[in-house]
Amino acid sequence: MSSRFAPRPHMIGLPMINRRSLLKYSLAPLAYASGVAAEPEDQRAPHVHDRIRKEAAEAALSMRFNGSSDAECREWQKLFHSKLEELLGPYRPPQRWKTTVEDTVEFDDHKRESLILEAEGHPALPLYLLSPKGRTERRPGIVALHGHGPLGHDLVAGVDPTPELRRHMEEGKFDYGRRLVRRGYVVAVPCFTPFGRRLDDPKAYGGTDACGVSFVRMQLLGKVLMAENLRDALWAFELLARRSDTDAERIGCVGLSYGGRITMLAAAMEPRIKIAVISGALNVMQERISIRYSCGAQVIPGLLKYGDVPEIASLIAPRPALWEVGTRDSLMVKDWIAPSWKRIRKAYVALGAGDSLEMDSFDGAHRWNGDNAYPFLAALLKP
Repeated sequence: MSSRFAPRPHMIGLPMINRRSLLKYSLAPLAYASGVAAEPEDQRAPHVHDRIRKEAAEAALSMRFNGSSDAECREWQKLFHSKLEELLGPYRPPQRWKTTVEDTVEFDDHKRESLILEAEGHPALPLYLLSPKGRTERRPGIVALHGHGPLGHDLVAGVDPTPELRRHMEEGKFDYGRRLVRRGYVVAVPCFTPFGRRLDDPKAYGGTDACGVSFVRMQLLGKVLMAENLRDALWAFELLARRSDTDAERIGCVGLSYGGRITMLAAAMEPRIKIAVISGALNVMQERISIRYSCGAQVIPGLLKYGDVPEIASLIAPRPALWEVGTRDSLMVKDWIAPSWKRIRKAYVALGAGDSLEMDSFDGAHRWNGDNAYPFLAALLKP
């Protein structure tokens, strides 16, 4: 061993002391000399986890709606919508784009096209377009949004190349885009970042969360990952709204899990979305960050200074919204559901639209249900 790195004689037999320990031992004499007993280390300098939990519990949420009248709610919606736009940064889709059809698959009752939307200054967007067969009049449209997972938008569109995937899809009813086209809707299913074909080799992330890594890297470029995916959801909406076979006045949005979160945000920020079904997403960020949470795809920086999921959801009012909540969904923390629902409902009641807000509390885990969602959508959109 080089003498440069050999232990000095007076160090042999002593424990290795890291920087934190060195600080502890060097400060102890000062505390003793001053006559003040040293506090336990975790009280004097709490761990980051404890500090974040405390700050999350005490989050300001300074723009919560506290009014009761129609006028108060509409004024609050304007102010909170403006603040949310500020926090998100750019999120609007391009006005013009080029559409390339990569592939078309014909089924008995519908057609599935794989599209790429391209516009200068924006990353290209992969998207499935599902069109029903058999009628020539304009149809209502649905933007169907996927959740987390390596397959991205494939499951929602009903892409099931293997028996294993088919079983998985049927158990979770994940093919809700395909189920909707079979009910007469034109359905757009975009692929979000970083999922499906928009994710590089998952192994390259070394077991860490690709959402968290992507969020950090994009922040350095001045971009918010959630705003990027909001843009792509609204791009899919614009695609439907401009199609000759789709009625722009009858377009809704649905999604499960992360797709539910973006459905909520898209409906909150785009008033032309007439109706929303939000599944597996009635949890709040105040609760999420009380655990060691790393999903950067759901983070709006600075949000908890002003509000949380219930405040974003309240921007949808008075338009109809149905929330699916599985009674065995491990991501829905039961103690937070009722208070969150009360905050959302407060805005609907103030606007005289209490009947437009529904919850489907079904016996199930973290999955799509649809039992109440399909008639809920059909009542307004009339496929």
